[in-house]
Amino acid sequence: MLVTGSNRGIGREIVEALATRETHVLAGMRDTSAFERVGGARAREVTPVRIDLSSKGSIEECVAGLGGRRVDVLVNNAGRFAGGLFEEGDVDEYYDLVQVNFAGLVHLTRRLLRPMLEREHGKIVNNASIAGYAHFPGAAVYSGSKAAVVGFSEALRRELAESPVGVLQVVTPGVETSMLAQVRRDYDEHVGDTSKLDGVDPGEWAGKVVDAIESDAEVLNPGGMERLAKLASRGPAALLDTVLGRAFDR
Repeated sequence: MLVTGSNRGIGREIVEALATRETHVLAGMRDTSAFERVGGARAREVTPVRIDLSSKGSIEECVAGLGGRRVDVLVNNAGRFAGGLFEEGDVDEYYDLVQVNFAGLVHLTRRLLRPMLEREHGKIVNNASIAGYAHFPGAAVYSGSKAAVVGFSEALRRELAESPVGVLQVVTPGVETSMLAQVRRDYDEHVGDTSKLDGVDPGEWAGKVVDAIESDAEVLNPGGMERLAKLASRGPAALLDTVLGRAFDR
C-alpha cells in the first residue's frame, strides 16, 4: 500500500492506522530523511519512499525508484492549498497546486494502475475533499482542483466497474491539520471568526479512511454540516450561493 503525503497531517495518520494492520505500508513523501518512524510492534511494516508530484519528470523518477515494489492500494492523499482573493494570488502557486492536487494524482495513478489490472487486484483511493462539491469562495483554484478529482474519480470508477480494481472517493471534511491552519490564515480577512472553522481529529478521520478501504467502499462521506453541503451541491446552486455568500466577505 502506498500513501502519498505521508510526512504529516492526514497522510501520517493513515500510515499510523495502517501500521496496526496486517499490511506493508509505503509512506510516500518528498523528503524521506524527514520521516519519523512509526512506533509500536508494526514499525517494521512502514517503509518511507520518495514521491514528488511536482513535475512529470519527478513522478517518473519516483516510480522508477520504487524498484518494482508491489502496490495493491494507492492512496492519493498529497495536496496543497491556496486561499484568498483569486486576483491577488500568485499564478506560479496556482500552477503548482493544480500539478500536485490533480495532474500529479492522475499521472501517478496511470503509472500504478496497469500493474494492478495485470495482477487482477487493486484499489485507487482519491482525496476529493468537500471543496470538490461545495465550491468555497476564497479558494477558487483549490476548489477547482478538487472538483477535477471528483470528476476523475467518478469517471474512473465507472470505467473500472467490470475490472478487479476499485476506486474509493474520500470526501474529506475540515480536518485539524497544518492545512486547516493555513485555511484559517488565508480566510482571516474574509470570514468573521476563523476560530469557528473547526476540524475533526485527523486520527479519527484516518481510521474511517482505512475502514472504508478494507470494506471496499466506493465513497466515504463527511458528517454534519459538510455532509449537508455535499447534498446541497447536487441541487440548485442558489442554496449554496446563499449559505456560502453569507459566510464570506471580500
